[in-house]
Amino acid sequence: MEYVEPIKDVEKIREMKRLLRKQSQRDLLLFVLGINTGIRVSDLLSLKVEDVLKDGSFKEFLYIYEPKHQKEKAYYLNTSVNKELRAYLADHEFKNTDYLFKSKKNQLPITRQQAYRIINHAAKEVGIPGKIGTHTLRKTFGYHAYRKGIAISIIKEIYGHHTPNETLRYLGIEKGGQLPIKVDVNL
Repeated sequence: MEYVEPIKDVEKIREMKRLLRKQSQRDLLLFVLGINTGIRVSDLLSLKVEDVLKDGSFKEFLYIYEPKHQKEKAYYLNTSVNKELRAYLADHEFKNTDYLFKSKKNQLPITRQQAYRIINHAAKEVGIPGKIGTHTLRKTFGYHAYRKGIAISIIKEIYGHHTPNETLRYLGIEKGGQLPIKVDVNL
């Protein structure tokens, strides 16, 4: 697998969201869900409507079983995710058993390759330099969580890494080159 980078510039993230919103609400949701949860793209693509919606209400947490760790992990669905979920599901007729990121060609989810094309193309369109791929979503989540003051030990747990240094390297933060942390309580 080729090394990809997180999207570090918040304005570029906004530009990508604007572009994807014009292109497809499904593609926008994929991007927003990925950068706000850190869920692997393979897990994102296997999501069904019933994973995010229960009795007409959006779930607060998304639970995904991780075979590697033999446990279920909870991922918080924040207001950004909820906003895009609401818009997406309002525009389409879905059954609970439908894939959330359903292909336009059949009832199956889009492929990893299609997800890559969506993310990579949007990034190039808004002028994001560097190598961008589906893993960029996961790395962008961790990078910005770290910048906002989330402890590296918590991010390490989310990713299933063994050491904080492994997580810092994964996020593209060099040892000794730590970034200023934004502790944004925002009460």
